[in-house]
Amino acid sequence: MPIPAKSIDEVVVDLTEIVERAREDKSRVGYFAAMYRKVTVAIKEAIDAGEFEDAERMSRLDVVFAQRYVDASAEFMAGKAPTASWQVAFDGAGRWRPIIIQHLIIGMNAHINLDLGIAAATVAPGAELATLEGDFKTINAVLSHLVDGFTADVVEVSPWIGLLDRIGGRADNVLINFSIGVARIEAWDLAGQLAPLSGPEWEPVVAARDEWTAGFGELLLHPGWLFSGGLLAIRLRESNDILRVIDVLSN
Repeated sequence: MPIPAKSIDEVVVDLTEIVERAREDKSRVGYFAAMYRKVTVAIKEAIDAGEFEDAERMSRLDVVFAQRYVDASAEFMAGKAPTASWQVAFDGAGRWRPIIIQHLIIGMNAHINLDLGIAAATVAPGAELATLEGDFKTINAVLSHLVDGFTADVVEVSPWIGLLDRIGGRADNVLINFSIGVARIEAWDLAGQLAPLSGPEWEPVVAARDEWTAGFGELLLHPGWLFSGGLLAIRLRESNDILRVIDVLSN
């Protein structure tokens, strides 16, 4: 396992190593890693700019949060089993069929729906969790702005991505309806379940959330045959140059 990072700067170094490894391997794992590195830098800038009530705690939260992804990536690269949620995301990265946005959202599903709640309860256990809520909500604005920007960036390598707004599928289409805001509500709910508990009591709660998140990840990968036909049309127009896509998501 990697040596745990002690600062956001060290997290950025770890994420850069994952991106570079993905570049060497020409792996789509680098799509989420590139996006996440950019998000991490933006969060650090927001912390340094004084946008949070408790900058020191937000730094710790970001480090604990990121470490879960770094550890999951290391486990996967070593042939070990990460959480089921991350296993779905990493397995999906090995497939040609998912479009770029799917790769990004499936990674966000694992990291937000599972990891974020765990990280929040870790840095603010028990009654302390209530004092984290304001900063937890503030970060939503940072993430929403960044996700909108990434969607625009993807157009460069996925010119038909706008078709997502027009193609059909199941009425409750899980891909189009995936919301960072909703995922963070779920993360806060998980944190609320975990914060009052002792370490060993976390296990069944985390296991249940991991199972649910992995199942949702599978739905994001396989959103129904009709909608999948539209996704295939988008995929056929996307760039197959993995290194180029990683670069676009990095810049």
